[in-house]
Amino acid sequence: MFIAGIVSEALLYSCFSVLLGSFILNLVPKSVRPEIKIPKMVLLSAALGIAIFSFLPVLSIVLYLYEDLGLGYTLKSVLTNFEVGKTWISTGIISLILFIYLIPIKLEQKRLFSFTGLAFTLILIATLGLSSHAASLSKLAGFLTHTTHFLAVTTWVGILLVVSWFSQNHDNWLKFLNWFSPVAFLCLLTTTITGISLMTFHMELSTYVSVTAISYGQSLLIKHIAILPLLAFAFINSVLIRKRLKDDPSYNPLPWAKLESIIVLVVFSITGALGQVSPPHELSSMIRAEGASKLFSFFHPGEINFPINFSPGIVSIILFLIAILFLVLVILTFIKKAPKALALVMSLLFIVSGYIGFMLSLS
Repeated sequence: MFIAGIVSEALLYSCFSVLLGSFILNLVPKSVRPEIKIPKMVLLSAALGIAIFSFLPVLSIVLYLYEDLGLGYTLKSVLTNFEVGKTWISTGIISLILFIYLIPIKLEQKRLFSFTGLAFTLILIATLGLSSHAASLSKLAGFLTHTTHFLAVTTWVGILLVVSWFSQNHDNWLKFLNWFSPVAFLCLLTTTITGISLMTFHMELSTYVSVTAISYGQSLLIKHIAILPLLAFAFINSVLIRKRLKDDPSYNPLPWAKLESIIVLVVFSITGALGQVSPPHELSSMIRAEGASKLFSFFHPGEINFPINFSPGIVSIILFLIAILFLVLVILTFIKKAPKALALVMSLLFIVSGYIGFMLSLS
């Protein structure tokens, strides 16, 4: 179920992103974006996918309880008595309505179609926020923080995914960047602020280093490290691409936009892993009951003494410098027109070297 949870979370984020990106881009004038053609099957799959992939938390509870109560009774009980089950019923109904709504229409024909689809998607995002872990801890504050965070992420990523994979050309790309770059920056800023706020629902920020002893902290650390190559690609696609297009209007920026979207999917997958592990409400008790993360134990076998401190040594510093070099090489890959796959390799090497450097800095 752990792997299934990671995959379903990543696909759920992707479904929301595709829908949001499609509706938003169809509301934007054609003069400030490339020509976009989104296959109807993609939209329908995304709408149906929300209902399917958001069901996994319900399924996890059912599989945990059904042996004692029976499958049918357990499923009914979870759907009617558990908050996650009742929320999924709402999600499933709204997703099905959106699915049916999308069948006969063509988004490009009327702006009203996209407005309506966008409204359905925003309702689905709000519904998802109601069932979030943050909302269960603090109803209003948790709901607002999680919903805002999710909306900011999927708006930024959605526009990026749709424009990079479904553009028919790269016409008007500079005009597209003129409005998308500020939107992406605002979404990034909102994501950062709300992301930090969400962390405070589960842990004290001062315990960040100590939390790496458990799986939640490991997933969080890897996610944060993986975001840095994403920012490097965002810099390339917002700043460097602009300069190259001014010098050479025939240059095709789509391959680099697609590379950025691939890094996004990696981050989504890590986020999916984060959702499958228990947050650190009582760290010492969790260690005694479940033991340390296998990844943490690989670097630091033996007894754990809290608090864990971050104190880089010479080896860690060298690894951090190597990681920075890999990040610089991602940008140089674009500047020197090297094979684009090299940028993905450099991103992966950055994550690995940065992670190992961090883990070796713990004591």
